Order: sequence, then C-alpha cells, then structure tokens
Amino acid sequence: MLSTDPDFSSPSKSSYPHHFHSSDSCSAPDLHRPVIGILSHPGDGASGRLMNGTNVSYIAASYVKFVESAGARVIPLVYTDPLDIIMNKLELVNGVLFTGGWAKQGLYFEVVQAIFKKVLEKNDAGQYFPCYAICLGFELLTMIVSKDNNILEHYGASLQPSTLQFVDSIGVKGTVFQSFPPELLRKLSTDCLVMQNHKSFVAPLFPFSPFVASIAHAFEWLFQLFASAMQQFGISPETLRGNQLLSKFFDVITTSTDRDDKVYVSTAKAQHYPITGFQWHPEKNAFEWGYAMIPHSEDAVQVTQNVANFFISEARKSPNRPPAQDVLNNLIYNYSPTYCGKQGKGYDEVYIFT
Repeated sequence: MLSTDPDFSSPSKSSYPHHFHSSDSCSAPDLHRPVIGILSHPGDGASGRLMNGTNVSYIAASYVKFVESAGARVIPLVYTDPLDIIMNKLELVNGVLFTGGWAKQGLYFEVVQAIFKKVLEKNDAGQYFPCYAICLGFELLTMIVSKDNNILEHYGASLQPSTLQFVDSIGVKGTVFQSFPPELLRKLSTDCLVMQNHKSFVAPLFPFSPFVASIAHAFEWLFQLFASAMQQFGISPETLRGNQLLSKFFDVITTSTDRDDKVYVSTAKAQHYPITGFQWHPEKNAFEWGYAMIPHSEDAVQVTQNVANFFISEARKSPNRPPAQDVLNNLIYNYSPTYCGKQGKGYDEVYIFT
C-alpha cells in the first residue's frame, strides 16, 4: 500500500536531474540481441540411436535454456545439413556452442572442424566471435588443435559431481570465472558444484543397421550392450602442456580428479581467442533432472548462471548484425522440443532434427 505520509513523494525529474531520461532519448539496444549457434549431435537423444547413418540429430534443450537464461536466442546448426547452409547460418549468429555427446569421427567430426576453422577465421579478421566447447566439444577441439586423434586419455568420471581446482599461475581475470562472487569461487574448489560426464562412443560391438538402432530403446539389455562400447575420455594437464600445438593454444584454468584420483583438465581457455573448453557440464545444474548426482543447490545453479552470463557477454561483443527476418526464420523456436524425461535418466527435453 502506498504511504499517505505527506513527506513521501515519487522520484521526479527535479529530484534526480542527472539520471532522468525520456523514452525518446534512449537509443535502440543494438548490442542486446545476441544469437548463439548450437551444433546438433548424431542420434535423437531419447531412444538410443547411435549411428550417423540414421540421419537423425538432436540438441538437448538444456543447452538452449542455458543460452536463453543469459539473454540470448538460439539458431540450431544441424550437422547433417549441407556445409554451405551451416556456413550461411554462422553469418546469423554471434557465437557457437559445441555440446557434449559421444561422436568423435565421421561427418560430425568434419563439421566441427569446419565450424571451428570459421570461428578462428572470424576472430583473426577482427570479428569477435566466442565459442563454448562442452565435454565432447572440448575433447574434439583438443584433437583438432593437436592434430592428433589419439591424444585423449581414459578417465573414470562418468556421472560424477566434482570440484574445480584452479591453476595458481593463471588466475581468473579474462576467464569465464572473472565475474564469479569470491565466495562462490572458493566453494568451487571445496564443494562438488559441477557435473562431470565424460563419455564417447568408440565402436559398436557388432555391425548394426538403423533398424536395430531404432529398437534399441525398447530393449534395455541391447542398450546396455551398446553402452559397454562407451569409453570415458579427457586430457591430463601434462599431456596438454607437453603438446606443442595445444600448449600454444590453450591455457589450463582448472583441473579435476576422477574416481581413481587421476587428474584431468576440466576448464581451459584459448590464449588468443574467445574460446573456452569445459570437460564438465555447466548447463546441467539448472536444467537437467534425469540423474540424482547432478548438483542442484543454490550455489550450483549460480555456477550455471555465471557461466552462461559470461558466454553471452562475450557474444554481445560480436559486430555481426544479421537481417532480423533471417534470424527469425532460423531460430530454434521454429521447432518443438520432445519430452523424454519420464525414464528418469538422460535428457529431460530434446530438439530432434530429421
């Protein structure tokens, strides 16, 4: 209820002469409409299709919500589209996100290579263009930068919440952690506030067709058989620093340990590009509920929000101003997400592209 005190009054132009602006004096918020391209991943994210040959791909809705939570929109980059179409869509966005997943070869790997090359070219040309590479995305970038498809190592960090141990010689200025509240930064190194889930598909135990893949979700034993071909990967700080190409490209920001106390790089930042690699999943804390081990505390959700905020603040530095209608025609809002969380595991929602 408003006060009836005669001394109470609303702010006026005379009360705040140096802070008053009429609506006519406010310029259009040109820098406040960032768009992020998210690359789809092979499979449908719900029923267990595992091969590129199905021509189905997906984006987990948690990545979309992650981007939206910081004030940006999403254009899906469907990896099975012709490369020229994908490159044209890159001209509509202000940054790129590579998601987690399992695919490390074939068409998907080639498309990641092509997009990553374009990210570097844009930045080299003075067009600020940030990139987040999460889990598999980071693993692929280490393979691409090192030019070594066998550089990754095996780790036991599937469905594991963990801490982040900061590398003292680097510091957080200029990194994704620069705007974190000091207390939250401290808790990252003492509390398990991030979710690790390193998994990649190596090879099936036997050849299978799209028909077999399509019924995999109906037979739990068959899914477990496929799952036995999965490996957990990462890269040690020693391997990264010992590789001439990687050590010239990335700085190690944080490390974590797996169930066997093996240390791996959990966060890295490119030295000369706005590129950040995460072995962990910043999007899961706030937007995925399928596994009990995902941290959902207030601190954990603040981690998600701060990581998203940094990415979109970087995207706002992009000079790209594409035609508004072209953006609208390609936004992910042109698709509907599929709810697949009733199984109580995996993703809650996915966008499926066929």
